[in-house]
Amino acid sequence: MSIDLAVVPVAGRGTRLLPLTKSQPKEMLPVGRKPVVQYVVEELARCGMKRILFVTGPGKTAIENHFDIDMELINHLRETGKEEYLAQLNFEREDVEYFYVRQRRQLGLGHAVLCARRFVNNASFVVALGDSILGLNERSRVVEVMIERFTATAAAAVINFEEVPREEIGEYGVALPKQENAEVFELLDIVEKPDPDRAPSNLAVAGRYVFSPVIFDALAETPPGKGGEIQLTDAIRRLIRDGRKVLGVRMPQGERRYDIGHFESYFRAVVEFALADPQFGQKLREYFGVTRQMVPSACSKG
Repeated sequence: MSIDLAVVPVAGRGTRLLPLTKSQPKEMLPVGRKPVVQYVVEELARCGMKRILFVTGPGKTAIENHFDIDMELINHLRETGKEEYLAQLNFEREDVEYFYVRQRRQLGLGHAVLCARRFVNNASFVVALGDSILGLNERSRVVEVMIERFTATAAAAVINFEEVPREEIGEYGVALPKQENAEVFELLDIVEKPDPDRAPSNLAVAGRYVFSPVIFDALAETPPGKGGEIQLTDAIRRLIRDGRKVLGVRMPQGERRYDIGHFESYFRAVVEFALADPQFGQKLREYFGVTRQMVPSACSKG
């Protein structure tokens, strides 16, 4: 089974990053040399996605503008002798088609995915959160692995998980795995933001999913929870309880996720990407007195 469609929810308001997000989407905040969502799209393109559907909301038009081909800017760079900057716009020419649908009410991640139903129809698809970067310097192939497992096992869903400190586990959806310490495991349950003392594991959802279209029926049958939101985790639990096969895939050893959800994680991402910059990273490391060994990479757990 070939999967070439990804849904990228980008409708959240980013209130934990105010005032940065008052007039620009959090997905467009800069990390290193690119906005967050560009890393996400380039990752998906490397993993074979040809169609990307953004689920947007108010104030998100900057995302649409970013992925348009800007001929006026291209001509300006050529006419002013700044052709060396044209390479920075190569992402505009990814072999990807972009589509957009509005989440007209803020009713949670599950509702955002449900907004994609008419577009996705009966296809299997990837969901990639627009505020989560996987890996440093564009190396992540997690989605490819997830699609391989999804296809090989005829699963209803495959979810990416990462190990997080026990004290942080209450911020995530958390796995109850059938097989301990396995790289790929069947899910017995998934719990949304559990009490750390009662969490079934320290494996937290890491912002990437592969779904068969049965997820839409599960979402449509999932009642709103806290704050009137439809939780994607609750719909996944429904799949499990209906006897559907749902698999978890651990983040590869040494790879990490950068969650641009609040200031602490955002600042950490900005610093790590800057220190790893191929042109300016060495000078920054010297300025801050940081040795190369201290700089996180896609091959070291941060």
